[in-house]
Amino acid sequence: MLLTGGLKSLLPHVLRRIIRCNRLTISNTSGMAEGYKQANVVILHKSLADDFEKFCHANDGPLPLLHRSQPGDWKCPSLSSDSDIRTDCLQYRKYEHGACTASLKSLKEYSEQLKDMVTFYLGCSFSFEKAVQKAGIPIRNVEQKCNVSMYKTSVPCYSVSMFHCNLVVTMRPIPESKLEAAVLATSELNKAHGAPIHIGDPGLLGIQDLSKPDYGDPVHLHPGDIPVFWACGVTGVEAIINCRAPLAFTHSPGCMFITDLKNDNVRSLGGVPQVHCISQDPLHFSIVSAEAAQKIKTLETLIGIDPGERGIAQLQRQGELLGACLALSHAGSVLITTGFPTHFTHEPPEENDGPPGALAIAAMLQALEKQVAIVTDQRAMDLNKKIMEEAVQLGILKKPIPLLSYQREGADSALMFLCENGNPGRPRFDHLIAIERAGMAADGNYYNARKVNIKHLVDPIDELFLAAQTIPGVTTTGVGDGGNELGMGKVKDAVKKHIKNGDVIACDVEADFTVVAGVSNWGGYAIACALSVLRSCEIHDRYLRRAVGFPRAPSKRLWLPALPSVTKEEKLLKTLVQLGVRSGKTASLEMEVDGLSFYNTHLPMIEKLL
Repeated sequence: MLLTGGLKSLLPHVLRRIIRCNRLTISNTSGMAEGYKQANVVILHKSLADDFEKFCHANDGPLPLLHRSQPGDWKCPSLSSDSDIRTDCLQYRKYEHGACTASLKSLKEYSEQLKDMVTFYLGCSFSFEKAVQKAGIPIRNVEQKCNVSMYKTSVPCYSVSMFHCNLVVTMRPIPESKLEAAVLATSELNKAHGAPIHIGDPGLLGIQDLSKPDYGDPVHLHPGDIPVFWACGVTGVEAIINCRAPLAFTHSPGCMFITDLKNDNVRSLGGVPQVHCISQDPLHFSIVSAEAAQKIKTLETLIGIDPGERGIAQLQRQGELLGACLALSHAGSVLITTGFPTHFTHEPPEENDGPPGALAIAAMLQALEKQVAIVTDQRAMDLNKKIMEEAVQLGILKKPIPLLSYQREGADSALMFLCENGNPGRPRFDHLIAIERAGMAADGNYYNARKVNIKHLVDPIDELFLAAQTIPGVTTTGVGDGGNELGMGKVKDAVKKHIKNGDVIACDVEADFTVVAGVSNWGGYAIACALSVLRSCEIHDRYLRRAVGFPRAPSKRLWLPALPSVTKEEKLLKTLVQLGVRSGKTASLEMEVDGLSFYNTHLPMIEKLL
């Protein structure tokens, strides 16, 4: 019997010959024939082959098709010379009506049945291990001399006819400092599953315990390692089990067919990927193209000008817009709040900075088919209903958005509002956004920029943001232009130091992401634009859908009409004026926001962002 030493440097045809002779003591092919493609194998009756091929094309992340054989053809000259699929895998599994009924070293005894069967060769992540190692990244399962860990997930694949199953993934521990290098090394190898489909907490994939893989062996994480998950060809095995075919064969997980094909690096059309952390609890990273990230950084720079000369440059933190929008992109349900009653001697006391930005965000979230709700002060419900109705009439919103109010009735009121039955494990919202919303200062009061306490006009919606900090999986964003807005607690030290009256008015409540703009509405417009950029990014789209199903056709761009426009924003501002909602700085009922002319300042900004 041959031992494992030196196998990684043997040529594929030599390894296949050794495997054929049953002379190996190893249990998997990870690390063997470095730099060559390995393949998952599915063998099924020819009557099922067309549908299974469609299933592969519909889920090409886990099932990248390398070759489909003719019925009864157990050779595969396009992938390998001198090969025989009946003997050239270390081990096989036999399935009858969905049940695994045997583990086999050879399929030769089934040669008669195989005459009516078709073999599918599907890409394998073992193929990319050499590329990952060349990037200076350890392969922990190779180090630990064991098979890779494979897990069933809660992510459904795209179904075709009788083929349906949830995605199966492999997990490789990667040092946090090497995450981007690992993504870059594998994103170029689409026929070996390409880039990861998830980075971070396994629970987000429905995986409860990393120490108990469904296939393969447990692989131990070193301190500083992050679990990184790739789509896995064993998804095909799950599909075979679920289709309950009378007879089917697969490779035994980890025991791949080794081809003669070298790994070919094919640069993804989506560009160069970047990795960004969007949550610490649970730990969650996202992937986006460098081009899309740069566009969003440009949006952030555009809104960062300071026409009111308040000193907001000292509050800005680079990358906050990108982080906020990546978190929003992953969210399914979003709660928005706005409303700053700075004009306490007028009725209504609200200013017109905030509602347009909130509606711009809501419109894009609607177009992206996310659940959206708005929470506001009880005393302002009627005003907001009128604004909402006008937004639908003007074509800003496709349909009205649920309008909620929040009152503190007990210690658990915020949790009861945010979660089903107050259970932090069942949140109603994934993300909370405050835009130009009065924020609570350190002394518990709410102040306008002139240091006037307006607490009597403000409901304690801050409590929702404080409660969100205790709910795993719920992230928050604050958008502001002066430091006294909800969410600006993240930069409160800079507010106290650089903003007039900052020592009194600074909001004390933090958000995970703080978007600082010259005018808060601009922050809302920038978020809408950035979400559009992300939806158009192929790399991010693939990561969002876990590489199953078909790409969302960016050519259709069905979300583009939801973007803010000069015409829509002009009509909305006229509506606000008619409703008595005033400019923040001057309290005038003119076509201005924060004392700045719509036509001279806001119109050009909208055009630049678009």
